[in-house]
Amino acid sequence: MDTELVAAVRRFNRTVTQRVGALDDAYMARGRPLAQARLLWEIGPDGAEVAALRARLGLDSGHLSRLLRTLEGDGLVTVAPAGGDGRVRVASLTDAGRAEWTELDKRSDAFAWSVLEPLAGPRRTRLVAAMAEVERLLVASMVTIEPCPPGDPRARACVRAYARDVARRFDDGFDPALSSPVGDEELTPPAGVFLLATLNAEPVGCGAVKLRPGVPAEIKRVWVSDAVRGLGVGRRILDELERYAAARGWPAVRLDTNRNLTEALAMYRSAGYQEIEPYNTERYAHHWFAKRLAP
Repeated sequence: MDTELVAAVRRFNRTVTQRVGALDDAYMARGRPLAQARLLWEIGPDGAEVAALRARLGLDSGHLSRLLRTLEGDGLVTVAPAGGDGRVRVASLTDAGRAEWTELDKRSDAFAWSVLEPLAGPRRTRLVAAMAEVERLLVASMVTIEPCPPGDPRARACVRAYARDVARRFDDGFDPALSSPVGDEELTPPAGVFLLATLNAEPVGCGAVKLRPGVPAEIKRVWVSDAVRGLGVGRRILDELERYAAARGWPAVRLDTNRNLTEALAMYRSAGYQEIEPYNTERYAHHWFAKRLAP
């Protein structure tokens, strides 16, 4: 742990929580704390599923239920099954809730301007640019990467998204039936692993590695969604796959890729991969890479 960096983050957190009014019991003078106001905002005029709110805000079920009950008690929100399906609950704003949401929206604009107004023009621009960069990095830090069964619906969704993405970018499209097959059993420990990247419980990336005795580990299906592209998520997935293989005794890893995946090519080269002769007959591959792994 870098104590100086940790101290800097803590100073930043204290400044931000004070400046945005997170410590106030009556956020923006509306008689409720920030957590309730934020939940009201997230429900919005169109309503929202309770499960989606929980994932989006990173709240446990008990805390979210307490917040919703408070808003219900204030006559601002109703919670009911979606279309009669008791398994899915939807939170909706009442007429009073919509009026409160509109007022909160207006006051939020005014508060944002109160942050910018004391600064001269160039400093306003600097602050907004810095906020945008901090937001991007905070989002990147919120992405989690964990092993996931390849048959999990989230894993399947990522693989389908991967196929759609490469089909759009490859010269002749992409037909999974013509590509070298990768079976679920090859990506299930101990034969391999499938890693899933999620942001607010939503899948945003994936990658896998096959561990066959006697040959280098092979990385497959590295993909990230547009929502997190450019945030370093692909490199994190790659690093995790390398560590997984190294921890299980594989001294090297290899992979193949298509010439049109320019970002992937740049990532592999910057990560220390060296181009090698073809080691398979993958129809869609133009480049083959290998890398020695640290023990």
